[in-house]
Parts: sequence; C-alpha cells; structure tokens
Amino acid sequence: MRRVVLAPKSICEYEGLIGEEAVGEIRELAASLRGARVLHVNATAYGDGVAELLPSLVGLKCGLGLEVEWHVLTGNASFTELTQKLHNGLQGMEVALDPSDRALYLSTLESNLEVVSRAWDFVVVHDPQPVGFLGLLDGRRTGHWLWRCHVDTSTPGEAAVDFLAPYTRHFEVSLVSMPGYAVPELHPSRTEVVLPSIDPLTPKNQALSPSLARQILATRFGLDPERPLIAQVSRFGPWKDPLGVIDAYREVKRRVADVQLALVGNLADNDPEGTEYLAMTLDHAAGDTDIHVFSTLDRLSRDELTHALEINAFQSGSDVVLQKSIREGFGLAATEAMWKRAAVVAGRVGGLVEQIEDGVHGYLVSSVEECAECVAVLLQKPELRQKMGARARERVRERFIAPRHLADYLRILQSF
Repeated sequence: MRRVVLAPKSICEYEGLIGEEAVGEIRELAASLRGARVLHVNATAYGDGVAELLPSLVGLKCGLGLEVEWHVLTGNASFTELTQKLHNGLQGMEVALDPSDRALYLSTLESNLEVVSRAWDFVVVHDPQPVGFLGLLDGRRTGHWLWRCHVDTSTPGEAAVDFLAPYTRHFEVSLVSMPGYAVPELHPSRTEVVLPSIDPLTPKNQALSPSLARQILATRFGLDPERPLIAQVSRFGPWKDPLGVIDAYREVKRRVADVQLALVGNLADNDPEGTEYLAMTLDHAAGDTDIHVFSTLDRLSRDELTHALEINAFQSGSDVVLQKSIREGFGLAATEAMWKRAAVVAGRVGGLVEQIEDGVHGYLVSSVEECAECVAVLLQKPELRQKMGARARERVRERFIAPRHLADYLRILQSF
C-alpha cells in the first residue's frame, strides 16, 4: 500500500463557520481519543468521492491529537476492473463474478496486508475494495474495524452480495450515508448513518465571484460568458447519466436557444469504465458545438490546485448545475455547488433526497423531461435561482460541512 501524507489541520480554522461553542465540543469529543492509532484504507488518492473526503477528515483528526494514517491499495488493472464491477453490483447492477475473481481479489489484498497487520486501535476501510482484509488476517487482527460504505446499497445485486457478504459480516460497525442503505445481508451488525461533507475552506470551495468564474471559463475553456450555461460536474459513468444530461439539454434548447452545456469530469485512478463512458458521451453529443465535454484526459488540469480552481469556476459560473444521477450514495458535487449558491437540479435518488428539499434548495427530478422543465424555469427566472442558491448554501452550512462530519466520526470511535 501507498501512504498519503497529510499535514494536520486545526479545527479552530472553522470557528467562523460553526462558532466557538461547536469548536469546543469537538475538542472535548477528541480528548479521550488522543494518541489513538487510526488507519483509513481506500482504493485511490485521486478522482473519487472518498479521495475528496479523507484529506480534511484525516488532517483534522491529526490536528486534534489522534495518530491517523491514510493508505491506498495497490493493484493491477484486472483488480481495478473487478472492484468497479463490485461497486456497480452494490448499487444494483447484475454483474458476472466467478471463482477466478475471488482469487484475484484475495491475492491482491494479500499483497497489501502488511500495513493492516500492524497494531491499530481503529481501522476504517472504505467501499468494497478493502473489505476482504478481515478474511485474511485470522488471529492477527487488532483494534476495532469499521466498514465505511459510501455507495447506495439499498437494492444490491445478488452476485455482489454473495461475493462480499462473507467479509462484511466480520466488521463491528457499518457506516452508511442513508438509513435505507443498511440492508442486513451486507450490514448484519451495528450500523451508523454518517452524512458525508465538503470542506468549505479548500480552494475548490472558497468564494469565487460568478463574474470571475465566467472569465475563467471563457479564457480557459472557450465558453461564452454572455450566454446561459448548464453544467454537470461528475465522473463519467452509468450512474451519473451523462447521456440523459445531453437529452435534457436538447429539450431545454428548444426554449432557450442560446444555452450552452458543459460536462466536466475526472477520470479516477480506479475507474476503468470512465474512458468508455467519456467516449459514449462525446458520441452522443454528435458534434453539437454548444456541448462542451471536459475531462482530465484533455482540458482539465491534473494539478491539484489548478484543477480545484477549474471545478470551482464551473460550479460558481454556471446558471444551473445538474447532478442527474440515477443512483447516488451521496452527491458531493451537488453539495459543492449548493455551497456556492448555485441553482441545482438533481436526480430524485439516494443521498440527493437528503441533501435537497425539492423546490426549496433546488429541484429533484425523475426523468429527462422533468429535468429539462426545471432547468428551463430556472434559466428564465434569475430571482428564483438566487433565492434557491441562498437557501442551498445555508443548508450545506448547517448539515454538510467537515466539522459536523468529524464530530460524527469522533462519537462513533468514542463509543467502543
């Protein structure tokens, strides 16, 4: 495994957002955990939601006196393809798995076993990639083990359940993003609901005026700052429905002729299907010059700071931000846009239903036609966009920022 080294972060930096009393409560929660050795394990340090969450959470825990390390699995392309199938299977897709897949899975984890074999007080493994470790450790297990499952497991596919259930039953606690995800066949022991979060102090989420954002989008990406812009920021994959986004844009264009669409996405290190869906998206755009598709294969920077500012510009400079997911454990990109006072239209699925109260903080939709209707209304009513955006930012401040997320983790660790 490869360690991701992070500097400690001070909880005091967030006092202006959460208040002195809340900072004191978090310090008090952490006091009994000082010196505790905590390991987080996931599949990648770049490009997916877990990689977005962990830097702030790990840094803040270190700043409060816990001894926290974050390690990333190493594996070959076949392992990556397998774990993508498991991810899709957990979200309901029927996938084909055979004994050779289990052999590959366990042999890859065996080669990563040294770090998890050390003496830890708590081990938190994220998503399906590392859950098999407990089947390999036998009597070498130390500390308390928690499975943080970030995906929507409300209706998992049978093959994925059969593959993973022999390992997930060994965990003392499963952490899920919504109560409905805690199905007993995957989460037979104690479950805790932990809502994900964004860090409002990172470059991606710091204030960027719409006018400056539009200037960046014009000079860097060739978008017209005088014309309305719809954007979706997400990975390219089946659950984010980029083809449905294009279909909705085409419906909107019948009513708002000068509208532009930007589809913006990372290609994560552990996402082999991303390139395939990017190609499908480009094909579906069919040469429409008002559809702009940007990825880390071409125009989007892979430099961490530059990339963060580019994403900030898309979320801050768009008239409407989409998250047209058809399955979504929790929509971090939607939360980022809400923090920036964007008018958001999102799929009526998974964690997005918890994030957005329909008609208050944005709109929730279940079809291309509903999506197009809501986008068209928002483009034609700038005052409505502003009101929804203001309410959306406050919703995020109250419920979906890093200090609250940190406090949830500390309470769970303290409970053992």
